[in-house]
Amino acid sequence: MNQSSEVVVYRLGPSCDLGDVEEGAIYLGKVQGFANFGTFVMLSDRVKGLVHKTNVRTEHAERDEILVRVKAIRPNGNIDLEEVILPSYEVKSVTRTVTVTRLADLGNRIGRTVTVMGEIAQIKQTSGPTIFTVVDESGSENAAAFVEAGVRAYPEVELGSLVQLEGQVMQRNNQLQIEVRAISVLTGDEAAEVTERIEQALDARAEPEEIPLMVESEVMTELRPEMRRIAKAIRRAIFTSQPIVLRHHADADGICSAVAIEQAVVSLIKQSGGDFDADYFLFKRAPSKAPFYEIEDITRDLDFALKDNIRYGQKMPLILLTDNGSTEEDEPALKLAKVFGLEVLVVDHHHPDAVIDQYLIGHVNPYHAGGDFGITAGMLGTEIARLINPSVESLIRHLPAIAGVGDRSEAPERQRYLDLIKEQYSEDDCKAMALALDYEQFWLRFNDGRELIKEILDLTGKNERHTEFVRLLVEGANAAIEDQMSATMPHVREQTLSNGANLFLLDVEIHAHKFTFPPPGKTSGEVHDRLCKQHAGEPVVTIGFGPDFAVLRSKGVLMNIPRMVRELRTEISGGGISGGGHLVVGSIKFVEGMRDQVLEGLIAKIAEAEVE
Repeated sequence: MNQSSEVVVYRLGPSCDLGDVEEGAIYLGKVQGFANFGTFVMLSDRVKGLVHKTNVRTEHAERDEILVRVKAIRPNGNIDLEEVILPSYEVKSVTRTVTVTRLADLGNRIGRTVTVMGEIAQIKQTSGPTIFTVVDESGSENAAAFVEAGVRAYPEVELGSLVQLEGQVMQRNNQLQIEVRAISVLTGDEAAEVTERIEQALDARAEPEEIPLMVESEVMTELRPEMRRIAKAIRRAIFTSQPIVLRHHADADGICSAVAIEQAVVSLIKQSGGDFDADYFLFKRAPSKAPFYEIEDITRDLDFALKDNIRYGQKMPLILLTDNGSTEEDEPALKLAKVFGLEVLVVDHHHPDAVIDQYLIGHVNPYHAGGDFGITAGMLGTEIARLINPSVESLIRHLPAIAGVGDRSEAPERQRYLDLIKEQYSEDDCKAMALALDYEQFWLRFNDGRELIKEILDLTGKNERHTEFVRLLVEGANAAIEDQMSATMPHVREQTLSNGANLFLLDVEIHAHKFTFPPPGKTSGEVHDRLCKQHAGEPVVTIGFGPDFAVLRSKGVLMNIPRMVRELRTEISGGGISGGGHLVVGSIKFVEGMRDQVLEGLIAKIAEAEVE
C-alpha cells in the first residue's frame, strides 16, 4: 500500500459496531490493555480487536492512540489486527446515524437504552461509580459509570468535554439517572455541531420573559436592559450546572436583595431537574460584613471554589455581588477573581467608580440611569429575581418595601412598593422585619442563616411563628439599642460648622458597648436619627469614630463621601486612608496614629459642602 498523505485512516464514531469494520482498512484505535499474547485495541466503544505480539511495532501505554490494519474478522466476531506505521495520512470519520434523545425527554424512556449528546458539566467520583452531569439544549441529568468501587471511569472524559453517551435510563431515589454503557468524547465537526446546537438552544432558553416592573420607576425602566442581561447570565448558569456564589452586604437591604434572588435561583434549579440537594452545592449565599467585596470574601470564595472544582469536578462559579461591588474598594478582590477567570455580576446602589466595570460582565446601578441610592439593592434584586423566575413573585413581592424602609430610602419607589403590599404588610411590619434582619444577622456573623432569614421574611408560610419570631427579635434589638443610646448620647460633642451644619461627634470606642448589638455603624446611625429629630429642619452630620475608623451620616448636607475619601488619601501623607459608601452615608478607615489629622481634614471638607 502507498504510505503517503493519501492513505486514509478511519476513525469509528461512538455508535459504530462490528458491521462498520472492513478487512484491510486502517483504523485509528486506542490501547485498552495488554496480555502475554498481545495488545487489546478499542476501535470504538463497541468494537475491540487484538494485535498479536508478533504484529506490535512500537511500545505503548494504556489509552495511547495506535494505527492498526484489520487483518481478519473471524466468524465469532473477534478481530485480528496488526500495527502499522504511517509517516502521513488522512483521517476520515465513520459515523452511524443514531436516534439522539434529549435529556428533557428521559422521563419517558425509563428502563430503555438511549443515546444522548451533550457537554460534561460536572464529574464527581463517589466511593462507587463516577457520576457525570451532562447538559444538552433541553436540560441536565446525571449519568453513572462504574468500573470498580471508587475508580474513575472514562478518565479521558474531562470537565467541558462534548460527549456521546449511551446507557439505560433508571430512576434512583425519585431522580432520573443514566446507567452508562459507553461514553465517547466528540471531536472536530461532531463536537462543533453539538456545541452550536447547545449554545443556540441555551441562548434562547436563558432569555428572560418580558414582564413589567412591579411598580412605576423611570430609573429602573432605563436599567431594564442591563437587568435582563444579568438575569439571563444567571439563568444560563443554572441551565449549565455552573455554581453561583452570591455575596451581599449584611444589612436588611443587602439581605432582601440576595434572598429574593436566592428564592428565584433555588426554585429554578429544582424546576430544571437538579438533584434533590443541588440547590445547596450549586448555590451559595454569603453575607459580607463590609459594603464592598473584601479580600477576605474573595479568599473564602476562591478556596471553596477550587476545592469543589478538584474534589467534585464542579465548574468555577459565577460571582454575583448585591449591595456591594461598585466602588474602588472592591477592586483588589475583583482583580483576584479575574486571575482565576471568575465572571462577576454586580447589583448595587453605592456610588459607582468607572474603574470597576473592566472586571464585570454585568452591572446594574441606579447612578447609571440618573438615579441614586434611594433605589435600593433590595428593589433591584427583587425585580431581577422576577426575571430569573417569574413564578416566585408572590413569595418575594414584599421584599423591596422591607429593603426601602430598612435602608431609609427617600425615593418615590419606596412608597410605591409599600402601597403594593399594604393589604398584607403595613409599613410598621416592614420596619420590624428590617430591624429583625439586622439584629439576627449580627449574631449570625458570616453565616447565611438561610432558614432563619426565611422565617423573618415570612417565606415559610408559617405566619404565626413568623410573627412571634419577629416580635421577639425586635424586642431584643430595641432593648439593646436603648441600652446603647443611654450609654452614648451623653457623650456626643456638638459644633457648628462654617456652612451652618450641625456637626456631632461620638467616640464609639470608649463611649459605647463593644462586641454587641448594635455595632459601631448602626450605633452611629441611631444617634444620628435622634439628633435629626432634635434638630428637625436643620442640616445635621454625625461622625461616630474609633481608633482607626469613622462612620458618617448626613441629612441636609450635600457631601460626596467617596470623593472626600479619595481627596484625603492624597492630602494626608501616611494616613493609610480608605473607605467610601453612599454620597451622604459611608465610612472611612485610617491608621490609628493619624486619627486626629484625618478627622480634622474630614470636618474641614464637610464644612465646604453645600447645605440644603
